[in-house]
Amino acid sequence: MISDVRVPLEHQQPYGAAYEQMLEKVRYEGAYPTRERADEVVRLVLAGLGRQVTGDERVDLAACLPLEAARVLTAQIPDTRPLTGWAFVKDLAARNGASLATTRWDTGSVLSAVAAHAGPDLVTRILSRLPTGYALLFGRAELTPAA
Repeated sequence: MISDVRVPLEHQQPYGAAYEQMLEKVRYEGAYPTRERADEVVRLVLAGLGRQVTGDERVDLAACLPLEAARVLTAQIPDTRPLTGWAFVKDLAARNGASLATTRWDTGSVLSAVAAHAGPDLVTRILSRLPTGYALLFGRAELTPAA
């Protein structure tokens, strides 16, 4: 299935209320000047996340998200080798042509909204399945067990 991440905004269908609320949260949290910019960032980060999250966590996350967001997430084919959190940010930066700092900001803005939709239990499950480095992107501390 081909992702609609790069579909020009004028060709996209109107959004549902839940997705509009998600965009407004991301726009506010990320201090983006327009809803369109927030939408671009949401689509970029969700597409990247869709390449990383697999299994029941992917299905459960898609069920929690607004329909438009779930479509972007699930349109992606999961990578065979998951990326660490830092490699994830670097991959998004390379795909978007943005700086690492900007991409890190964008990622945190979107994943905090995703976490609000998913809830703490699902986020914990997702983080347990991903390589290290994603907790901070979701707005959580990166805890490691004591030796």
